[in-house]
Amino acid sequence: MNDPAVGTAFIQRSRDYLSDEYLPKIRRCLSQLSNEQVWWRANEASNSVGNLVLHLAGNARQWIVSGVGGARDIRQRDLEFSRAGGMSARELEEVLVTALGAVDRTLEQLDPSVLLSERTIQGLDVTVLGAVYHVVEHFAMHTGQIVHITKQLTGADLQFYEVDGGVARRNW
Repeated sequence: MNDPAVGTAFIQRSRDYLSDEYLPKIRRCLSQLSNEQVWWRANEASNSVGNLVLHLAGNARQWIVSGVGGARDIRQRDLEFSRAGGMSARELEEVLVTALGAVDRTLEQLDPSVLLSERTIQGLDVTVLGAVYHVVEHFAMHTGQIVHITKQLTGADLQFYEVDGGVARRNW
């Protein structure tokens, strides 16, 4: 990137979305669900909250920690979707927090000057910027699914925001 400030801002905003926006919402959802509900699937074509959490952790590690940061890729993608229980909501939260900690450390050390550098991740040729953007977008999509499933199973307002005078403020 020509302007390092833009690259630095992009990396920081990406870190903020992952750790300060999406993770708290997923944690709130996991805290509202029983261990049975965490593994509930609407049908065979759908994923459970548990599957989605494992998938997010695996994807973020593969794309950022390995693909961008150069760590060995240990992802077992098929297991993320085939699992049908055996982990509690608390254990799943720990997996996600650990993965995002590694992602955040990788992004914290990322030099903005390499954002346009090419990497091959999952057989795809992408820029580092594209890899980071993919993970943030992917996290947003699946966080929305987790929120939807949680609301569907609990019938509860998850109270992510307090609205005062038309202004929404985070409630976490």
